[in-house]
Amino acid sequence: MSHALKQVFNKDKTFRPKRKFEPGTQRFELHKKAQASLNAGLDLKVAVQLPPGEEQNDWVAVHVVDFFNRINLIYGTISDYCTEQSCPVMSGGPKYEYRWQDEHKYRKPTALSAPQYMNLLMDWIEVQINNEDIFPTNVGTPFPKNFLPVVKKILSRLFRVFVHVYIHHFDRITQMGSEAHVNTCYKHFYYFVKEFNLIDTKELEPLVSVWVDLGY
Repeated sequence: MSHALKQVFNKDKTFRPKRKFEPGTQRFELHKKAQASLNAGLDLKVAVQLPPGEEQNDWVAVHVVDFFNRINLIYGTISDYCTEQSCPVMSGGPKYEYRWQDEHKYRKPTALSAPQYMNLLMDWIEVQINNEDIFPTNVGTPFPKNFLPVVKKILSRLFRVFVHVYIHHFDRITQMGSEAHVNTCYKHFYYFVKEFNLIDTKELEPLVSVWVDLGY
């Protein structure tokens, strides 16, 4: 592994603590199965497909947590370069601006700097995935009716991190020699959300040119 790639996986640079799966649980086994597929170099389009006999919500839950961890890590590597001065608006170029809205302080869509937005986003996702009422960890505990709507919101907001990183900070990723890792992570994310229809196609438009550049 190159020094630059080791930097990407440097735990000290993780933006947030990783949510882990408890060994011995069904979710842990699914996580291992998903990782094994990736490590075996399986075609990503195939790797994201629901394994026979598994529940879709369990498979989706495992991937949401995994994408949160991975995207967290990617943003962590460039967070020193994503400042109030460099990125006063959370955007993906001049055409796309993302405003923050939540159920507490920001009840209306509010323009924020990219680092402010990222902090609020990661805090918000962390609360969702650690909420047993939304992401139950006990086998046999049913997922709530609002599980998929929450998942779609999480993934659509995580996609915005990719947009910002690709459009505003990819030169830094390239300097680190980490573009292959980021590209693979994005392809994995893209195939997954398309497989289970978790992000509206229109929302994916900001990175269409990236997808073309990747040869897909």
